[in-house]
Amino acid sequence: MKIALVQDGLMCRGGGEQVALCFHKAFPAAPIYTLCYGSELTFPEFKECDIRPSWLQNFVKTDEMMKKVFFPFGILAMKSLNLSDYDVVLMSGTHCAKYVKTHKRALVISYSFTPFRLAWDPASYPQYVLSTGWKRMLFDQVISILRTIDKNAAQRPNHFVAMTDETADRLRNAYDRNDVIRIINPPVKVNNFNVSPGDKNSYFLVVSRLEYYKKVDLVIDAFNELGYRLVVVGKGTQESEIKNRAKSNIEFMSGLSAEKLAEVYANCRAFIFPQHEDYGITPLEANACGKPVIAYGAGGVVTTQIPVGDESSVANSTAIFFEEQDINHLINAVKKFERLEPFFDPLFIRKNAEKFDEAIFISKIQKYVKEMYRNTFVEEEVLTR
Repeated sequence: MKIALVQDGLMCRGGGEQVALCFHKAFPAAPIYTLCYGSELTFPEFKECDIRPSWLQNFVKTDEMMKKVFFPFGILAMKSLNLSDYDVVLMSGTHCAKYVKTHKRALVISYSFTPFRLAWDPASYPQYVLSTGWKRMLFDQVISILRTIDKNAAQRPNHFVAMTDETADRLRNAYDRNDVIRIINPPVKVNNFNVSPGDKNSYFLVVSRLEYYKKVDLVIDAFNELGYRLVVVGKGTQESEIKNRAKSNIEFMSGLSAEKLAEVYANCRAFIFPQHEDYGITPLEANACGKPVIAYGAGGVVTTQIPVGDESSVANSTAIFFEEQDINHLINAVKKFERLEPFFDPLFIRKNAEKFDEAIFISKIQKYVKEMYRNTFVEEEVLTR
């Protein structure tokens, strides 16, 4: 079985890049094809991998620029990657991995986080929401083209694998796929984190890219009002705006090593997660430190977290959910946490994270690829005898 791995891009440190690293651990001899690779921008472990970027690598040096030139240059660049020599192509991402050239008989498996966000959920981008007049008309025309191109490319994979039932439904609806979509939850590196008692007077924590749909601005506004200490770890296009509206009780960090980030998690009181995320690995990283999560109760956290019901269930819970993405609901959730904080069980929370450990993910991916390979090529051999 000659296998190649494909990842949209390797230009930041996010959940998609963690999945790509696990694919490498599952199939260490396989090269990784990608749109662009920035060795200093993503996880250092990739330096030990066989990375094969497209020609766009010569012109793009940041994640933001890679996204800006995706249409049409990113699509053209990925189409130029010829993987026709491989029996199996295992790809991960949302937007461009599926454009690579493959042999018509190759087994192509797409681990898709969600349908391409710009094409299928443009309202998650502030540039679209704030556009009017001719700019909105131009946006809509581009989005219509992107949907057609993206949907056509999504017919090439033989099989899709999704993170959750919700994202599987999105894939079926966007791409008109009626085949079975296997669910394999993304991984968390549990062994990178340790349970710490922390300090009751320490901070609340956000770890996130500072982007519009991540709703970090909601957390800033809530903690401006609460006055509690908040630490925000991350960078992004909304960074200047968010920093300018934050009061002195809010501290910003970025560019942390894995060890330093684990320490920041371990010393917080609770982790704040305000967005509707397709999955969300950061809440599980907080859980791996025995820390509870205060989250908007939608998306991936419904799969990964165990919310508090009544007060008698706190010791068997990992999170407090709030129902609306507004300041009052978040503030009320934080105050509820303060009342219940002593009753959370750090060891129970840690065990919840262990169910999603990367070793489990790697094993599931290996078994799934081998199963699909056997079903595809053994059946074909039987039919040609």
